[in-house]
Amino acid sequence: MAEVSNKRVILKRYVTGFPAEDDMELVPATARLAVPPGSNAVVVKNLYLSCDPYLRSRMSGNDEPSHVPDFVQGEVLTTLGVSKVVESGHQDYKPGDLVWGMTGCEEYTLITDLQSHFKINHPELPLSYYTGVLGMPGLTAYVGFFDVAKPKKGEYVFVSAASGAVGQLVGQLAKISGCYVVGSAGSDEKVNLLKTKFGFDDAFNYKKEQDLDATLKRCFPEGIDIYFENVGGAMLDAVLLNMRLHGRVSVCGLISQYNLEQSEGVRNLFCIITKRIRMEGFIVTDHYGSYRKFEEEMAGYLKEGKITYVEDVAEGIESFPTALIGLFYGRNIGKQLVVVARE
Repeated sequence: MAEVSNKRVILKRYVTGFPAEDDMELVPATARLAVPPGSNAVVVKNLYLSCDPYLRSRMSGNDEPSHVPDFVQGEVLTTLGVSKVVESGHQDYKPGDLVWGMTGCEEYTLITDLQSHFKINHPELPLSYYTGVLGMPGLTAYVGFFDVAKPKKGEYVFVSAASGAVGQLVGQLAKISGCYVVGSAGSDEKVNLLKTKFGFDDAFNYKKEQDLDATLKRCFPEGIDIYFENVGGAMLDAVLLNMRLHGRVSVCGLISQYNLEQSEGVRNLFCIITKRIRMEGFIVTDHYGSYRKFEEEMAGYLKEGKITYVEDVAEGIESFPTALIGLFYGRNIGKQLVVVARE
């Protein structure tokens, strides 16, 4: 029974306000490359780990339960990742199989529940894509746009946090669907990316705009049919004023609120009544049943060059805390992920 070094990232303390790198800690450990006798577990070697904004909500000792449980102080963080099976007691998984799903922020993980894991069907594409465009963020964009927002050709679409893991895909799916799409981002570099690489019709740096209502009126003189919401706060307030009749707001995330001790209220809610707006939140795991259909469609778009994807790659398990914290300061350009091992 081989025992190997297994560096891991643990939660050192619960977080209030903005998280810091030293709220987490890289600790040495060992892992046994064996599964318990008679179990359906697998041991995986983690290759790529995903950094996602929702992890912030798991770092607080919340009084109210959420759709994902809090991390436990002193224990290893968990996140979505791409992994290679090294030992298996499960009849459907054999050593060498490539999978994506929830795993530990460590080099090796014993996984006992494989219900939400998927074998990788397109290893000819970059494996890291299964933390992003072919994984949870990709399915999030697909479901939030097509199933929740229900676009029609010619509609006007606005995407906030548009250069991130999800937003860059929503914009491209909107263009494939024949929509007019505008994105917001937090730097001129990201705005340029939206217009030159992702094919957005227009984009703006929200940090340079003094009046978001006026900005949206400039970008959407006819109003907005679909808002893909990743931000919340002042952006949502301005969007509600600029929605068209029977507009749809697909609520994916509210990153402006995650580090506030007291969440901001929403203004302009009366617009939901007067404009007959449908505003709907969703959780991507409710839609995992659609994953295989999505995977084939998205793999096709990638191979045809209809969709392009930008990643921000950090090297080494020790870089996970810095990479995760960077999300909340807008440091990442595209999908943030960490390479633990390349094979």
